[in-house]
Amino acid sequence: QVQLVESGGASVQAGGSLRLSCVASGRIFIVNAMGWYRQVPGKQRELVAALTGRGTTNYGDSVKGRFTISKDNAKKTWYLQMNSLKPEDTAVYHCNADLVADSGSGYGRRDYWGQGTQVTVSS
Repeated sequence: QVQLVESGGASVQAGGSLRLSCVASGRIFIVNAMGWYRQVPGKQRELVAALTGRGTTNYGDSVKGRFTISKDNAKKTWYLQMNSLKPEDTAVYHCNADLVADSGSGYGRRDYWGQGTQVTVSS
């Protein structure tokens, strides 16, 4: 069964940096795309950064130039490097992956989500 586990969330001061990691486990055949989303209580989950299997990246407008998504295929891990953090970046960050994998009830393509990691930025 596929699992995504995030780590790296912490409390930091504005201007600081963090690197989030997401490790995928399970029987994964194809990674079509992976990404990071964030959610604040009472608001919709929003895209932070996405990376396709071909290497195309997409960033939310509020993080362009500050955040970078990357991956390590051998480790089934992807990262979110966050620089110049602002208080408005405070949120729970979730990793997401569009995979062809064994979900436990057969092989197929679907979205998977991690449980999230808290990032808190103080002014």
